Amino acid sequence: MLNLNDKKAVVAEISAKVASAQTIVVAEYRGIQVGHLTQLRAKARAEGVYLRVLKNTLARRAVEGTAFAPLASELTGPLIYSISDDAVAAAKVLNDFAKTNDKLVIKAGNYAGKSLDKAAVAALANIPSREVLLAQVLGMMLVPVASFTRGLAALAAKKSEGDAPAAAAPAAESTEAAAE
Repeated sequence: MLNLNDKKAVVAEISAKVASAQTIVVAEYRGIQVGHLTQLRAKARAEGVYLRVLKNTLARRAVEGTAFAPLASELTGPLIYSISDDAVAAAKVLNDFAKTNDKLVIKAGNYAGKSLDKAAVAALANIPSREVLLAQVLGMMLVPVASFTRGLAALAAKKSEGDAPAAAAPAAESTEAAAE
């Protein structure tokens, strides 16, 4: 049991995480084995997601007065909280884990003040990460440059082919003249 000072410390810690967060996703974890929960925590740590089981009253206090306040009505039952600064990471970690473990049931989420249901959390989780999106944009930006480079190379090759027979003809004429 937490005493009042411990509860205040937990609320302060969660409030600090919530202040910098873009996304919070909550899921019911009833019946998950400890080993599986440990794997989920390791995956969350690797993705930079803050994952914690909290008392719902403490979580409600932490989100009170923030963009995540609408989530307070969903905070019932044994929940695990996934909080991330990245817009997609919190949803992706829980959604990916829920695919392999049917005991984890995503209840709700909140992205930038907008409430998300289970389907919206799954849709958010399927968005590529920031790094992947940046790589895709960079790839699209490089296509015209690559096409231009290939065009220049083809033009140079064509020009050099056109010059090669013309250069060979005068050489042949001079060889014939020298032979006479």
